[in-house]
Amino acid sequence: MEDNNDILYLIALSKVKNVGAVLAKNLISYCGSAQKVLNAKKSQLLKIPGIGEKTANEIIESNTLHDAETELNYTLKNNINVLSYLNENFPFRLNRYPDAPTVLYYKGNANLNKEKILSIVGTRAITQYGQEIIEKLICDLKHLDILIVSGLAYGVDAAAHKQCVKEEIETVGVLGHGLDIIYPSLHKGIAKSMIERGGLITEYGINTRPDRENFPQRNRIVAGLCDALVVIETKAEGGSMITAQYAFDYNKDVFAFPGRVYDAYSSGANKLIKSNKAQLIEDADDLMKCMSWDIDINSKKINKNNVLFVELNESEQEVMNIIKGADAVHIDVLYQKVDKTPGILASILLELEFKGLIHEHPGKRYTIAN
Repeated sequence: MEDNNDILYLIALSKVKNVGAVLAKNLISYCGSAQKVLNAKKSQLLKIPGIGEKTANEIIESNTLHDAETELNYTLKNNINVLSYLNENFPFRLNRYPDAPTVLYYKGNANLNKEKILSIVGTRAITQYGQEIIEKLICDLKHLDILIVSGLAYGVDAAAHKQCVKEEIETVGVLGHGLDIIYPSLHKGIAKSMIERGGLITEYGINTRPDRENFPQRNRIVAGLCDALVVIETKAEGGSMITAQYAFDYNKDVFAFPGRVYDAYSSGANKLIKSNKAQLIEDADDLMKCMSWDIDINSKKINKNNVLFVELNESEQEVMNIIKGADAVHIDVLYQKVDKTPGILASILLELEFKGLIHEHPGKRYTIAN
């Protein structure tokens, strides 16, 4: 576990101008820690690939440690967790991607590594059609032990969060600003309820205003946190389409509810379906079948004869033990628990399928073969 000093310097590095998540991780990889990056000499920094004069000067001349101390003190006083990408509590689904934040600020009690996580996005100008879809979708998912993520914006986001609170489903809002404010302010009430059963999360520190350029960045976290993303009503351009593109690029399962052909607020969802970037769904059953979330636990009894007479090497046995211990294991969970490269893990899974021991379901989920 990291101490406050490690976190302090990581926060300070995250505040250095023009040093984003990808570059920060590269610097830490070469130097050994955020503290060593900030204490490095210019000559040392210039030896790191991708670091030129301008970036080296930004780091050397940065004076972000004071701001980081203020930030850390605020988190301690306000029961905010600071999640480092180097810590096991960091959302592992998100941490697979190089552009994932180095630091997240989280206030809440939901497990960000829950077995099933769904993100829901859509238009700010939600119609009655969209409202009805959200209410029925979330109500029909109530029996699942699921976490639902959105962006706490007007429209679809707020409707999804409110329905989750009503159904007592954990829900997390990803913010485009610091945790010292709630934007829009109209959502302070729902935000308070979410903290009690779910949470609020952001990569932005205090005194960060909800500027327009923050929200496309925020959207990659909405996409990265989940197993699947559902689009409900959106125009052909805008934040929801950006989030859907992130999810598609991250190899997430993307779904969309279709709308009327001439309805502007359905044009985005229809476009995603038409371009094969999203799968058409009409209800929660479609979603659950595609994600193998409808699998009956009792139907997945281990085929003891198969296991008994098939020899497994150490790596195969390790993977089998993980899959046997859950209803349906997502590939992201295996990446987290098995210390293998994606290529080697894919080979192990393929070999286990050939041996008839596991079955791959849509949504990159694996179960023991019947």
